Amino acid sequence: MSRPKVTIYGGASVDGRLTIAPGVLLMFGDNRWDSIAGSDEEIVHWLREKHKPQAYLEGSGSLVTPTEKPKPLPPARGKLEMLYQDFLPESVVKRPNHRGWFCTVDSKGLIRWMYKEFPSEEWKGWHLLVIVANQTPPEYLAYLRKENIPYLVAGKEQVNLKLALGKMKSRLGVTSVVSTSPGKLGGALLRAGLVDEVNILVLPMIIGGFKTPSLFESPELKPDEWPTPLRLMWAQVQNDGRVWLRYEVLPKHELLSSRESRSQKKQ
Repeated sequence: MSRPKVTIYGGASVDGRLTIAPGVLLMFGDNRWDSIAGSDEEIVHWLREKHKPQAYLEGSGSLVTPTEKPKPLPPARGKLEMLYQDFLPESVVKRPNHRGWFCTVDSKGLIRWMYKEFPSEEWKGWHLLVIVANQTPPEYLAYLRKENIPYLVAGKEQVNLKLALGKMKSRLGVTSVVSTSPGKLGGALLRAGLVDEVNILVLPMIIGGFKTPSLFESPELKPDEWPTPLRLMWAQVQNDGRVWLRYEVLPKHELLSSRESRSQKKQ
């Protein structure tokens, strides 16, 4: 496989909502959600032990809201074309005790980073890595270089996720990725055929709403496109009414083969 194995995990309400309302970032907590959702630390730990990811992949929407305006950056100077080359400083990539990467897709350059490494013993040795595109503002790339934050350039107007994952494997040796962004990023990965396993923790609540983010948001299926087939690996009912669903993503040709087989049996 020319890319890492990709596993998606996320908690969602029974109606598939990923947050309590539009613009609410659960990474920073919300009592209405937390009171029912509880902790998923046990599942997160299990996924880490099972898949041994060298990278976690997030979308920028997990960290900033669509209406949030980032702090302006100074103009980039010098040869701007140099900025659009992968930036992988040896001082970070080959540093001692490296364990893995926190990767964020941020082609628009929206995030201003507080941490390059999270200040906790549990995540010691994990470092920030940003995925950008050829249309990412040069001042953002200059900012990342100034802060010594590694980045990979993948795609023209927006990030090409297949190319990004390929670079993560070829340039950084990443063979397993866990994404905890099952909304727009998860939908983009799914549409691109880049997902191998899906884990959803179904939470005992219904949220509703017309604009509240939901699972695997992506363009509508075209008339000649098929749904992504899944094979249930297990369903674990937990004491608090939560249900952990674990699926293997099957190649779409298996869905067509299965359909043809059923059709022949009927004949």
